[in-house]
Amino acid sequence: MIKRILAVAALCLIGTTSVVSAENQHDNREAAMKKIGGAMGGLSAIAKGQKDYEADAVKASLTSIKETITVFPTYFPPGSEGDDKGASPKIWENKADFEARAKKLADDADALLAQLPADAAAVGAAMGTLGKDCASCHQQYRVKE
Repeated sequence: MIKRILAVAALCLIGTTSVVSAENQHDNREAAMKKIGGAMGGLSAIAKGQKDYEADAVKASLTSIKETITVFPTYFPPGSEGDDKGASPKIWENKADFEARAKKLADDADALLAQLPADAAAVGAAMGTLGKDCASCHQQYRVKE
């Protein structure tokens, strides 16, 4: 009898853990996208000449993009479908492709970190690469409100 009670309790605990991990992912997703957007905004200001080129600022923005997008797919666990108006159900239907697109952005940001853009024009070119990665995912997996 005690084994049965412990088994039921363990199953309930496992179920609770998976529900908790799927809850409130909208906030994580939104925070991550704002962080990436802020980093892209910083790069854009340099590319447009609104801010002076500073290697440390470029490096910080690229690092932020890389680190944020690397964990971003974890904010879409099974059971979190439908908790975010902007996330397409296609994410969960084709999770491998969604993750591959995030990885491409991370890899491109990493490559840019390895060969840091040296001036505003190079930052603009880098943004073209990163922007294509972002657009590719948004076109496929973001629902326009």
